[in-house]
Amino acid sequence: MFQQVIFQQVLSALLASMLVLGVQAPAPAMPVATPAPSEFSLKVLHTNDTHAHIEQYDGSTSDCPDDEAAAGECIGGVARRTTAIAQAKAAAPDGNVILIDAGDAFQGTLFFTEYKGDEEAKFMNELGYQVMTVGNHEFDNGPAGLANFLDKVKFPVVSANIDASGEPLLDGKIAPYTVLDVNGEQVGIIGLTTVEAPTNSSPGPTLKFNDYVPALEPVLAELAGQGINKVILLSHIGYEADQQLAAEIDGVDLIVGGHSHTLLSNTDEAASGPYPTVVDSPSGSPVLITQAEAYGKYLGDINVTFDEAGVPVKWEGAPLLLDSTIAEDPAILAEVEELAIPVDKLRTEVIGETTTPLDGSRESCRFAECTMGNLVADAMLLAAKGYDPEVAIFNGGQVRASLEAGEISVGDVIEVLPFANNVATMGLAGADLRAALENGVSRAENPDNEGTGRFPQVANLRYSWDGSKPVGERIMSVEVKNPDGTFSPLDDTRVYEVVANTFMRTGGDGYQVLADKAIDPYDFGPTTAEAAANYIKAFTPVSATLEGRITRVDTPATPAATEAATPAATEAATPAAAATRSRYACGDGSSHACGNRSRHACGDRSGHACGDGSSHTCGDGSSHACGDRSSHACGDRSSHACGDGSSHARSHAGSYTCGSACRVTGQATGDWCGGVCLTAWVNRGRAARSRGCSRPRAAAREKIVGGDRAWGERA
Repeated sequence: MFQQVIFQQVLSALLASMLVLGVQAPAPAMPVATPAPSEFSLKVLHTNDTHAHIEQYDGSTSDCPDDEAAAGECIGGVARRTTAIAQAKAAAPDGNVILIDAGDAFQGTLFFTEYKGDEEAKFMNELGYQVMTVGNHEFDNGPAGLANFLDKVKFPVVSANIDASGEPLLDGKIAPYTVLDVNGEQVGIIGLTTVEAPTNSSPGPTLKFNDYVPALEPVLAELAGQGINKVILLSHIGYEADQQLAAEIDGVDLIVGGHSHTLLSNTDEAASGPYPTVVDSPSGSPVLITQAEAYGKYLGDINVTFDEAGVPVKWEGAPLLLDSTIAEDPAILAEVEELAIPVDKLRTEVIGETTTPLDGSRESCRFAECTMGNLVADAMLLAAKGYDPEVAIFNGGQVRASLEAGEISVGDVIEVLPFANNVATMGLAGADLRAALENGVSRAENPDNEGTGRFPQVANLRYSWDGSKPVGERIMSVEVKNPDGTFSPLDDTRVYEVVANTFMRTGGDGYQVLADKAIDPYDFGPTTAEAAANYIKAFTPVSATLEGRITRVDTPATPAATEAATPAATEAATPAAAATRSRYACGDGSSHACGNRSRHACGDRSGHACGDGSSHTCGDGSSHACGDRSSHACGDRSSHACGDGSSHARSHAGSYTCGSACRVTGQATGDWCGGVCLTAWVNRGRAARSRGCSRPRAAAREKIVGGDRAWGERA
């Protein structure tokens, strides 16, 4: 340090003498890796929406079958995350590292069913988390469930917009912010929770969820008053809302987000935006936004350098895929295996089997008809048969997992339907049923929207909707199935016997019309999991296909295609890629896959596939199909297709290219949405991203899994 000071003094004197002599001094080069004395560099490691994924899993279900584990094909898990965190901390030369989480640790696997959040508290403590914000699913077991978790964790859990003063179990336990001392530098960490928690979870009537900006402004002022000028917002409001918020308020430097399960990346073509996404605050300072998808699949890792005023001046980073190249920590793994003993008992009681894969993925059930949705809706009708039900409707967000063809256990059903919602019956006027469907599709036009879990899966009913229409005017047609199997238009004046779940019936997910207009409701049927289990037992082996219950009449925009595939695309479309467990793929006979287990593929019965007659497939003229220009298709110009030659497409037209849309960033037609276009995202912000490089959320992408080249999509 002494030598560096002497060198700087000598250099300053030399430059001064050169100016006196009229000599033009060269601009001194600023070292990139070493901050200036007034700068501070911080490595932020982050996760979000881990949803009780304690064990490694196969990317599709919530566990890792032995054969896939042996082949190194599984990802995530707290034991692997432990190793990744240790490696990332060791790579920070100055030791300025923090580990934080953006909420929704609860719900999603049988570990939560068995341990009710104790498993997350245990491992978050052991992994060294320092701060967490509250996600909506932290309220799935009510205030008492969160209170128990708060009593067990050894770090602060923060949220600036939750007013818990009216709830004795939580009053005083959720602070708006905390301050971390990082080697003498003070870093403020504020929490924020979605205001829609009362509609998509169970916090009860005693908690208040305040609007974001009014909740943040006094907290930011308080931190500024303490002289703290480096502020991180742990946000559980979703990627789109994070961008809007960043443009509306000053004082936040970095947003570590969650809730929307968004992948951000500078290299992955399935990403919704760059990592970090940069938005200018009202004062013009950059606000960096990160998120690391979900389920512990990634560890977010961003390095930020702040100037003396606390403004980010340099940043770099990427989400780290926690695949088999990262070893599982043996001590943590041993603890996981011990906790898994009662969980495995739940997994092993077989109640039936399915001859077809049952797609319960978020990407499917929150935006369109899905096979798991069809089975569950049918099961709800059967469970309510004593009430002579005519139609069933339930929120797609209730479904939390998919099942592959084969045996079905009690544990499988609980993982698919983990919420303790009962089957509810009611009378409902046709006009009110139509209003319920309007609510269900009100968020589904954009995968990054808040509240997509309300999307309505149905039985004995079919409807069409148009995502380009205004909210409240999207339902184009509704038909009810008659006893003879024919369909009749919905009669707005007639009262129908309707089956739903108690979460919706009491107004959850925005279905207030069911709370207000239900006639003689009965909320005490079996749980939806019990209904599904009984249905499977009664009709095993079960199967489900896409039947046209739900039709979207408008077509979401897709990236324009160019005339030739890029070299990278050509290289990717190799036999090695086609042989792996890819999605949006062409595996022989396989359902949901190019390989043994993955989804959206070319099997005869699969969705988004090339089997004759299937929905979202290669039937002539079909939507998302093999028509010449369709998306998710086999046509010459389509993306996500089954033609020859291209990456993600196998058509002669290039895939995932920006086409003419790249011109808004100054690039020529033919540049693909990586490299140059991603740089444009960083330089031009949201407008460039939305106009130049947008792509479908469910876009396929290349990943290295177990050392093999594979195609995947977001989990």
